[in-house]
Amino acid sequence: MKENDVVLKSVTKIVVFILLTFGFYVFFAGHNNPGGGFIGGLIFSSAFILMFLAFDVNEVLKSLPIDFKKLMIIGSLISVATASVPMFFGKPFLYQTEANVTFPLLGHVHVTTVTLFELGILLTVVGVIVTVMLSISGGRS
Repeated sequence: MKENDVVLKSVTKIVVFILLTFGFYVFFAGHNNPGGGFIGGLIFSSAFILMFLAFDVNEVLKSLPIDFKKLMIIGSLISVATASVPMFFGKPFLYQTEANVTFPLLGHVHVTTVTLFELGILLTVVGVIVTVMLSISGGRS
């Protein structure tokens, strides 16, 4: 039975929010600056692991309807698809396509296929790390 530690749980809620926000920043800044899917995935994973440490693992898994094994597979499929689809159009493996799109609320946005590839990496890293940590800790993996 876990001890009811109010300070740990309160600080964890704030730190998890900061970690997830920083993870988003690192993920989106990774195209032009250091960062990207791998580092963003590590930051996201640390937020999940912190939640598992501060709260009961089963409570966190109930509140997060995420199957981390499926997340790992989906991320791998996104990365492989993004890397190999250009070959069907006569382009080399990992060919990058970019476009400038105007969205109603966001305005002018520069979009590249690298972002999709990095999203696949992020999902794979989160899935692998959280699954391994849950397996090691004896929680549901």
